[in-house]
Amino acid sequence: MTVELERGPGGDFTPSATVFLTGAECPFTCVFCDLWRYTIDGPTPAGALPEQLRAALEQLPGLLREAGLDRCDQLKLYNASNFFDRRAVPEEDLEPIARLAGGFRRVVVECHPRLVDDRVRRFAELLRGRLEVAMGLETAHPEALSRLGKQLTLEQFDRAAERLRADGVDLRVFVLVGVPFVPAEEQTRWVAESVRHAARAGARSVALIPVRGGNGELERLRGLGLFEPPDLGLLEECLAGGLRVAAAGPAPTVQVDLWDLDQVASGCDACRDDRVAAIREMNRTAAPRRTMCDDCGS
Repeated sequence: MTVELERGPGGDFTPSATVFLTGAECPFTCVFCDLWRYTIDGPTPAGALPEQLRAALEQLPGLLREAGLDRCDQLKLYNASNFFDRRAVPEEDLEPIARLAGGFRRVVVECHPRLVDDRVRRFAELLRGRLEVAMGLETAHPEALSRLGKQLTLEQFDRAAERLRADGVDLRVFVLVGVPFVPAEEQTRWVAESVRHAARAGARSVALIPVRGGNGELERLRGLGLFEPPDLGLLEECLAGGLRVAAAGPAPTVQVDLWDLDQVASGCDACRDDRVAAIREMNRTAAPRRTMCDDCGS
């Protein structure tokens, strides 16, 4: 479990806890994903997730004290798969999970757009707080999206987003930086277009996630010239571009997911710390900026 302050659409900061649940593997084999390393073989046993959540929430008071926070309003439940896949989250676990999450004003779960169905509305009705579903758009580049192994089209994403709106459920969107099959010189433009697409779909927030190698398939694609790991300069540039899109309205919150940021390469040691600081500052302030470095000329 982690605890952080997360900037919301209105610029306010929400005390937020993230619990990483372990269960069944995702049925979709996206070329960029390595989350299967945090799953189990076979379906998730009934009762396992509520027990994991209960154990995690017992740690929350201590983590809040360490962070200097006196409350936690938002709970993110990430299971390295899909919350509304019955193989990953048994039907009988929805009610006890909702009961354990009863003290939070907002609960965020993740799910593939094709698995958004009646379970979403039923789970939302069980919660005392508001439900938000995080869906991976990944990219609005239609050709690249079709080659990612996600088995998703932009039209399917939009239909899932519309269903969430109709059910009174908020939308969070994941967008990749360093998308395979998108030329390096087009990455920034397509991240901006992806943020724009997410905004049109009604996203409350957009998380930019740098694609990280290490799953084998990305290394194969890199050898074919179809993937290049993003560096901090590209990540900083894409965040600034996404913030400018959001500022033009409609305006979701746009932030970089800082998880494992230390694994993102930097082409220049001289400006690495400055670029990390710039990304963190933009996450906090939503004000675009750009690091200038004499050593690397960027």
